[in-house]
Amino acid sequence: MKSRSFTLTLFLRLLPVLALAAALPWLLAYWMDHGWWVVATSTVILLSLMWWALRRATAPIRSLLRALSGTTSSYRDGEYNFGVHWRGKDEFAQLVQAHAELGEVLREQRQSLVQRELLLDTMVQNTPVAMLLLTDGGDGIQRVAFSNIAARKLLHGGWKLEGQRMPDLLENMPTELRNAISRGGDSLFAVRDPEAFEGDEDDEQIYHLSRRNFHLNGRPHELLLLRLLTAELRRQEVQTWKKVIRVISHELNNSLAPIASLAHSGAELVRRNRTERLENIFGTIEERARHLEGFIRGYARFAKLPQPQLQTVIWANFLHSLQQQIPFRMEPVPEDLSSRLDPAQFAQALLNLLKNAHEASDDNGAAGEGVEVRLARLPHWLRIEILDRGIGMNEAVLQNALMPFYSTKRNGTGLGLALTREIIEAHAGRISLQNRTEGGLCVTVLLPHD
Repeated sequence: MKSRSFTLTLFLRLLPVLALAAALPWLLAYWMDHGWWVVATSTVILLSLMWWALRRATAPIRSLLRALSGTTSSYRDGEYNFGVHWRGKDEFAQLVQAHAELGEVLREQRQSLVQRELLLDTMVQNTPVAMLLLTDGGDGIQRVAFSNIAARKLLHGGWKLEGQRMPDLLENMPTELRNAISRGGDSLFAVRDPEAFEGDEDDEQIYHLSRRNFHLNGRPHELLLLRLLTAELRRQEVQTWKKVIRVISHELNNSLAPIASLAHSGAELVRRNRTERLENIFGTIEERARHLEGFIRGYARFAKLPQPQLQTVIWANFLHSLQQQIPFRMEPVPEDLSSRLDPAQFAQALLNLLKNAHEASDDNGAAGEGVEVRLARLPHWLRIEILDRGIGMNEAVLQNALMPFYSTKRNGTGLGLALTREIIEAHAGRISLQNRTEGGLCVTVLLPHD
């Protein structure tokens, strides 16, 4: 129906042109009888009338096409506030309606995008993390392409940073920050107020610098993130000290309370001249005092772990010597496999892990032979695995097992695994704990290896 309406409308607009075209042969025959000049003049007039009638008939369509072209250009430029109207219900009306619907969709998408950009900009500008986006200025020197409020306050007194050359900014930065940025990579550093008194740590600010590289619009960019960690680290430090005090107080009370009670009982027996039980009392006092001495010695050893004295150690001989102290199974180790490490410290670390593996296997009713040590060469790493047949660990214990002062044992100090981790990391290594699928725990140690 709409197609018929459009055809009828177009036919009516072109009817004068068609009538002139139909009358043209008869007029030519008539005018030829009256001379060629009459024919030429009449032909020019007739063609002009046909051209005028044709343009008048197609004027609305051409106007519509110009309007559609204009709105398309507006859409390309990001303007969606233009509309096109067409009377009738033909195919052109459908085209105009589809064009209007497209404009509405683009307008909604643009508004949604603008809202999200405003939200993102608000979040970026108000975050306490200082953000700097750097790009090559074309002369091989990095320039600031974007900065948020925190970066402007921290690095430029609140003034605009965009367009600034990075070398110029580095000259005015504190030495610690300048060195951290120049080194490359992520780092943790402290900046001290130059006007603070010597030894005053309250004016020392601790920052974490992270950097990421990526391409934007085909150009390399670098994103620098500077986060102030002083308050967070101090809260963590306070919590750690509170935990240390709780652990030490608990251990001291467990030892001093029975010692005080036994000393009082011994004094009471001496007053009554009943000395036959004094030997047991003194023995118990000695046992608790030695336990307390070992506990304090363990804390001191953890707090004063010396730098490792590296030596070339042959793993076959090293592991065989450990087997003399605590049993475990292992596959034959290549005789040429060696590492640079501190034998005494690393032996202590592995003994702690092997002791825990035996205790876990025994608690689960498994024989001590279930403890196994595996070595494997990896690219640039040596992997050491200590496996047991215990019950494994739940998620909470796995996340906290390597933290100092954390222990699931009734009389544990929470220092064994923490000391082991300190030793391994002092050797530039890594340690991780995973539950075995067939039951038990696997402790993995990675050491750098050429």
